[in-house]
Amino acid sequence: MQLARWKAEGVSNKECARRLRRHPSTIGRELRRNVWEGIYYEPLHAQSNFQKRKEKAWQVKHPLKNKDIYAYVMDKLKEGWSPEQISGRLKVEHPDDPHWRICHETIYRYIYHPNNKNKYLYEYLRRKQKKRKKRAGRSVQRVRIPDRVSIHQRPAYITNRTKIGHWEGDTLIGKGRANGLHTAYERYTSVIRMERMNSITADESLRAQKKIYADLPPDLRRSVTLDNGSEHVKHAELKRDLGMNTYFADPYAAWQRGGNENANMWIRYYFPKGTDFATIVDEEITDVEWELNNRPRKRLGFKTPLEVLIEHLPKGCNRR
Repeated sequence: MQLARWKAEGVSNKECARRLRRHPSTIGRELRRNVWEGIYYEPLHAQSNFQKRKEKAWQVKHPLKNKDIYAYVMDKLKEGWSPEQISGRLKVEHPDDPHWRICHETIYRYIYHPNNKNKYLYEYLRRKQKKRKKRAGRSVQRVRIPDRVSIHQRPAYITNRTKIGHWEGDTLIGKGRANGLHTAYERYTSVIRMERMNSITADESLRAQKKIYADLPPDLRRSVTLDNGSEHVKHAELKRDLGMNTYFADPYAAWQRGGNENANMWIRYYFPKGTDFATIVDEEITDVEWELNNRPRKRLGFKTPLEVLIEHLPKGCNRR
């Protein structure tokens, strides 16, 4: 608006540039590109021209750098990978080839770009949101848990992730609270394990946890940090039968078990809220577990959790 007024008053390009703190050639290019009928500079006409050039440039330039990267990104999005996992894994698979580089924000911008013909790519993202939103927290039921040991008494080396074998555990509730999944997340390797719960009870929770941990060697099942759900009241039996110490996060502090919470969000991608797990076969649960453990993770240098776990498994151990 100011440039149009000044030019109508006869102000020179050089003086306009000084007032706008721009180079005179910048003013010259702006006027040459956007004059109306070859005579007048009109700001609305200039903005319209700019928008048309921007849209044309987005269409001409490949939206994801090249066809190879585009195909890779589309394949991995459909497999449920996040843009950050895709970007990081490319660096692992092609460490010396700058041709295979793309920033995760570039992928997000493509997914949410208004001119994107694939308008529903957001459905491949974990949260399936049309726009990025801040996630709200959820309430936690207060329950008296016998022999409860607070997370604040947990050794620092567990918090710092310097040793393997320390887990976080939680329950994903199914339709009508009739059934669910017990989920476990290993803090060092980011491995995720799951086991069906036929009811949301302490007995079922204990059975599921023993099924998850029993086939691991003792060095890979040292402790577990749980939430305060009533289904965890029999936690002491994990110590008695498997030698696992148990700790409990503070109420309403899901961030203290952040790895497990993040894992649950990924699992919900496959089993949304309201899923009746009685209709889900065991093979499907195993397939989801395998797929999640074979995705690259940023905190692992974009190795997969399974790759890191295998590095620590003794020979002859049962590898689920």
